[in-house]
Amino acid sequence: MEGWAWTLFALIGVVSAIFGSIVGLGGGIVIVPSLVLIAPAMLGEAVSTQTAVGTSLAVLILTAFTATWTYKKQGKVDFKTGWLLFATSGPAAMAGAAATNDVPKGPFQLSFGLFMFVMFVLMIARERMKPLSRDWPVRRTFADADGNEYEYGYSIGLALAIGAGVGVSSGLFGIGGGSLFVPLMVLLFGFPPHVATATSMFVILLSSVTGSAVHAANGNIDWLLFAALAPGAIVGGKLGAAIAARMTGKQLMWLLRATLLAVAVYLIIKGSGEMG
Repeated sequence: MEGWAWTLFALIGVVSAIFGSIVGLGGGIVIVPSLVLIAPAMLGEAVSTQTAVGTSLAVLILTAFTATWTYKKQGKVDFKTGWLLFATSGPAAMAGAAATNDVPKGPFQLSFGLFMFVMFVLMIARERMKPLSRDWPVRRTFADADGNEYEYGYSIGLALAIGAGVGVSSGLFGIGGGSLFVPLMVLLFGFPPHVATATSMFVILLSSVTGSAVHAANGNIDWLLFAALAPGAIVGGKLGAAIAARMTGKQLMWLLRATLLAVAVYLIIKGSGEMG
């Protein structure tokens, strides 16, 4: 791999990790399309979607670890809720990862594009919808490092079901799952956005480990690409979490929405064309 290609991959790792850790998504929404659409021009050979997903999920471990560590120091991670969500998202991520090799390229790209479009819609909904007003059976009081207290709640059964759904998506698409976790935690359960983001990154960290183990066993991780992306992911994860503590990220959110929509449309058209 040429030196300029290493630099470009490192930059992709930085950008994906910054976006992912600011809004609790993880970063796979940038890495997977980049590996599928851009990497072939730099490597001289195609990168399969399955390899892109497996490599992305492995890189996500580093992004999520650095972001979670930074959020932990800020006192924003609800570890109790995080472990609850991981109870189902962890095994489900392994199931999703195991199913990756069994999905043909056309349907895979189409379903991935549709999934990214759903993420785009949820991103819009997160800004426009108010949290659901309901007296949930489990009530949580959470105090951050600044002494601010927040109250929110959830149903254990519904939380476990959401964890399972997000876990399958994480393992299958390599995107971490925070794009579903964060909006649902905010809209359904009334989590403050920064606590939802930080807690989502913690769950992503755990689920990425289980999902990556399956992808590694199936040979879906390109370790050379992993090595190229990893330094940027480490730096970006820490930087993104630090930025999130100082800004709303509104402009970055709109840029991310536009990127999601553009890539979703491209993959839907490409996947549909290969269905025949």
